[in-house]
Amino acid sequence: MMTGTLTRRDILRASLTTMAAGLVSQSARTRANNSTKQRPNLVVFMPDQLRAESIACYGHPLVQTPNIDRLAREGTRFDHCQCPYPVCTAARCSMLTGWYPHTAGHRTVYNLLKPNEPNLFKYLKQNGYDVYWYGKNDVLVHDRFAESATEWSFMADGPEWSGKDNPWPFEDRRYFTFLFKAKGNRTTYPDYARVRAAVKVLEQRRHSKPFCIFLPLFFPHPPFTAPPEFYNMYSPSDVPPLRPARFEGKPAFYEAIHRSRRLDKLTQDEFRQINAVYLGMVSYTDWLLGEFLNAVDLNGHRDDTAVIFCSDHGEWAGDYGLVEKWSAGMDDALLRVPLIARIPGGAKGHVCDEPVELFDVMATCLDIAGIEEQHTHFARSLVPHLKGSAGDPNRAVYSEGGYNTNEPHCFEPLEAFDTKHIYYPKIALENESPETITRTTTIRTRRFKLAVRPQGTSEMYDLQKDPREMNNVYGQATYAQQQKDLESRMLNWYVRTSDVVPFGRDDRSLPEYEGV
Repeated sequence: MMTGTLTRRDILRASLTTMAAGLVSQSARTRANNSTKQRPNLVVFMPDQLRAESIACYGHPLVQTPNIDRLAREGTRFDHCQCPYPVCTAARCSMLTGWYPHTAGHRTVYNLLKPNEPNLFKYLKQNGYDVYWYGKNDVLVHDRFAESATEWSFMADGPEWSGKDNPWPFEDRRYFTFLFKAKGNRTTYPDYARVRAAVKVLEQRRHSKPFCIFLPLFFPHPPFTAPPEFYNMYSPSDVPPLRPARFEGKPAFYEAIHRSRRLDKLTQDEFRQINAVYLGMVSYTDWLLGEFLNAVDLNGHRDDTAVIFCSDHGEWAGDYGLVEKWSAGMDDALLRVPLIARIPGGAKGHVCDEPVELFDVMATCLDIAGIEEQHTHFARSLVPHLKGSAGDPNRAVYSEGGYNTNEPHCFEPLEAFDTKHIYYPKIALENESPETITRTTTIRTRRFKLAVRPQGTSEMYDLQKDPREMNNVYGQATYAQQQKDLESRMLNWYVRTSDVVPFGRDDRSLPEYEGV
């Protein structure tokens, strides 16, 4: 994970290098000068590891998220948005390109977007937008930001993972739970500084260009901690019942994670405490959104700025007796993420019940900005839904995860992690038991979900009867036809999305012979 801040001199030098290399085309510069001021500003407010079900307007009975709920009342809420991969890098690469992780091999934390690959923010910048990026990366090669952003600052991420901030002795059963203590106050966390940097952009009264603000925050990614008022906001005894740690019919990694992190030693009250703190982190993130939305209104940008709220993937937070996430995990706690958007002149209080995919954000933003894509992708613009139209009831959405067992280079290296590092059990399990993290592909319709693992346990759930995904019906005769239909649809999807062909054409003509 990369942190740090580049100086304006670094930005200028990188920008000049980019332009000298010819990466910004003349046509893009021409378009940038054509009526850019009339186009809407864009905001993508993206917390990390926020699952949809832990938000009030998505049905959670306890959590307080008044600002997220307000945005939903003022815009459109997509009830089922599926992320493409349950880990940060792959999900973000997909979101910015409209590609599935397998399309160009973006299936690991190490294969970031390259200079020759498209991304939403590069499109915006090349077409006249000022792009401000404050927060996490996990998507672009570190020295290529000048192509995609006008100004950027990563800032520190949060509590120290290596053990310094862990409140439990190493021998304690809670050491690997990510449950830390309350710390700091509202203004001492990096996410606050990120939002303040974005507010300063809004306070610039004169913008010669339309702007895009990208806020990839850290919360509510674990460790589970928060300012005291949010850490203690919810009593564990009030937390709704969690999905039980019952592993019959589940892939082997559920129980393997449960044991390797010593989670099998925890009480139900301790799992509920984890979930309660996670909810407090969600409420802190909601407060930050409220601060930002107030600044949008106060600075006169309510009617010229589209605001999109989403997350890259979810979090177990105690469900199934687990914490954090797993690359091959395909349950809704990890894959169903919030997506709420408000655009100038858009519908208010609209709910789209039909499934959509996280990478639709890319196509939607380009549609709002009036920019035509110059690459093949699979995302759909959601602008019609933001104006009140219903979604596609027959749409299937897809996710994938894991690695092939012949891809050890995809794993994070075990030797890079101290045994007391909070991620050590995860990295050790991946490296020592690669069969727990094999390739997985999931198709989801409004009623069914099918997760296929050629080298592991496949899953199928009737979401109408079993929304918490506890009863795996894969291979059962009762669902044989539905399973066959889903498998056929998945195969057709894989054929259609297996790769992409660039728009440009290479010259195949032979050079003239210049022999002696």
